[in-house]
Amino acid sequence: MVDVITGTRTSTSTSSDLVRWLAFSLLCAGGSLGLSWLGPVVPLPSVVRGVGSLFAVFVLPLASILVPVLLLRRVPRKKRKVAWQLIVPPIAGVALGFLGTIAGDATALADRGVSADAVVVSADYSSTNHCELRTVDGQDISPSLSVSKGCWDSTSKGDELRVRYDPEGIASPDDGRTDSNGVLLATLFGAAVVMGTWGGVRQSRWDRAYDGA
Repeated sequence: MVDVITGTRTSTSTSSDLVRWLAFSLLCAGGSLGLSWLGPVVPLPSVVRGVGSLFAVFVLPLASILVPVLLLRRVPRKKRKVAWQLIVPPIAGVALGFLGTIAGDATALADRGVSADAVVVSADYSSTNHCELRTVDGQDISPSLSVSKGCWDSTSKGDELRVRYDPEGIASPDDGRTDSNGVLLATLFGAAVVMGTWGGVRQSRWDRAYDGA
């Protein structure tokens, strides 16, 4: 009778842990991807976009590992350990934050982008390539063109390029061949959710085991 009751309680606790950590992992991974993607797609003020990027790339990925560990209230801090599965969510979360912005740029340019012939006003190769552009009729294009979107090592001042740019000046311009990285984003999102849920459940089990010891 006691074993049956104990088994039922364990099963209920495990199911509760699974639902709780699944929801938390979805929130963290989905938040990183969603906030970074919305930044270029929705023409919001720069301050709002900056806060969203901070949460997408730093706050939510960090929370995905700190929250499961800090919730172990029964285990003394010096005896706490971290499930190896929880290493994946923060790494995947940071990647989702950066790649989500690229996907958002592609979506924004597909929606409101304008194609135009542009002239390279200046090219910076000091750290990562950036080309300042201006349309042939004299209109500045902002932001600058990055190396991943058409500012190659062979590009120099005075070159003419065919680009898509955002009239709102939010989404980064490209040469029309930017990949949205859909498969990679789906893989990172799935890894963050699965490993985050698995690691969170393990942390909860350790917490209960210490309480019952």
